[in-house]
Amino acid sequence: MKKLGKIYMMLVLAFLYVPIFVLIVFSFNETKSRSVFSGFTLDWYNRLFHNSIIISSLVNTIIIAVIASIASTVLGTLAAIGINSMRKVPKAVVMNITNMPIINPEIVTGVSLMLLFVFFAARMNLEFGFVTLLIAHITFDVPYVILNVMPKFNQMDPHIYEAAQDLGCSPIQAFVKVVLPEIMPGVVSGFLMSFTYSLDDFVVSYFTTGSTSQTLPITIYSMTRRKVSPEINALSTIIFIVVVAVLIVKSFIENRASAGGAVKGEQA
Repeated sequence: MKKLGKIYMMLVLAFLYVPIFVLIVFSFNETKSRSVFSGFTLDWYNRLFHNSIIISSLVNTIIIAVIASIASTVLGTLAAIGINSMRKVPKAVVMNITNMPIINPEIVTGVSLMLLFVFFAARMNLEFGFVTLLIAHITFDVPYVILNVMPKFNQMDPHIYEAAQDLGCSPIQAFVKVVLPEIMPGVVSGFLMSFTYSLDDFVVSYFTTGSTSQTLPITIYSMTRRKVSPEINALSTIIFIVVVAVLIVKSFIENRASAGGAVKGEQA
């Protein structure tokens, strides 16, 4: 039974990662062939970094991802603080509402945000572009930050904040010196997850972008509608490596926080 489970797991992993492995291999292919590997070259990576459209979209994507991640981390952390202070029933209701954008199909979120921006565009001279993209990314990033920060509040001693104030800390000092270090792993995880989702998002960005500001996934989609260039393979390889690196960092932070919590538990 165990052997059957291992075989099944290997088949699932192969199904998920073999296409990515093939994409990475053919990003170093000497020719444009997608079926025959004729020789090793870095020419497609060189062409990629000299493609002004891709570089412009990449810079735009990184700027939006960084700003959206920082803003959503701040808003999500503040929201988590407020939710944590609620009573049981209102807290459960608000958490369910907060989780709805995560469960909701991305196309519904994208279309609803597009309609909202169209409504404001007719009244406030709002143009689709960088601003609408940024607002959209912050909107779908905030729930992920809350989802990462809330468990840290649940693990924390609920009386630690009052204890810090009893020992002479002001409310701000108690939060910065006592509460924030306790929830910091969740805050960092929320930031990294927000950054990853912003970097990777296509559906919501597709409905909220404009001609003046496009993200990298939308540019890739536009390029794949014509004949696919191996530059796309090179670009996809770089994106995959970056996302894996972010996930490894996130996992390392979570494991370190868990180990720290276990040590504190043993000491207590």
